[in-house]
Amino acid sequence: MTSLSAFEATPETDRGRTLYRMLLAVHAGIRGELVSVERLASAVVDGLSADGLNLELESLRNNSQLWQFQVSCLRYCRFVHSHHHAEDTDFFGELEETNPAIARVVERLRAEHREVSDYLDTVEAAARALTDNDSLDARRAVADALEALKGHLLAHLDYEERSVAATARRLRDVPFFNQLPKVTDSNRPTKEDHQ
Repeated sequence: MTSLSAFEATPETDRGRTLYRMLLAVHAGIRGELVSVERLASAVVDGLSADGLNLELESLRNNSQLWQFQVSCLRYCRFVHSHHHAEDTDFFGELEETNPAIARVVERLRAEHREVSDYLDTVEAAARALTDNDSLDARRAVADALEALKGHLLAHLDYEERSVAATARRLRDVPFFNQLPKVTDSNRPTKEDHQ
């Protein structure tokens, strides 16, 4: 029988489990938004006119689905950039502090962030180009850029979730974290609380 390493013997923490669940939730949101943006890209490639009205979203500028697509695409790219920046500057350092053996995983994740950033930049450039060029080629460039992003981004998210789970769930607790009230069904805010 082998003994556990010091890291493996370290118990999981409330904060670590919560932060890991938050990471999974953010990643689920990224995946969900990617599906929405892809759906819009497909509509654009299928010939959606630049001035076609989007009746469900009348409050958006010009009610155009092409404009909606462009804005959604750019917003999505900014969010992923922001999420990766936060991981690079805060989360990964704490992972390495908690478990020095994870350094090679973190190095790979940072390299993948740089690669994904390049794909995001390509998507953003293609989406912006639709303002001046509404041709089928310009539309196809957006769809192709999104497809390349999708492949790399989804593989990255899967690798990250698998590789950091044990370490993330053992991140140190901090004093204020344990003083926060636990959200349960009995104290979860209701719609009436927000009115």
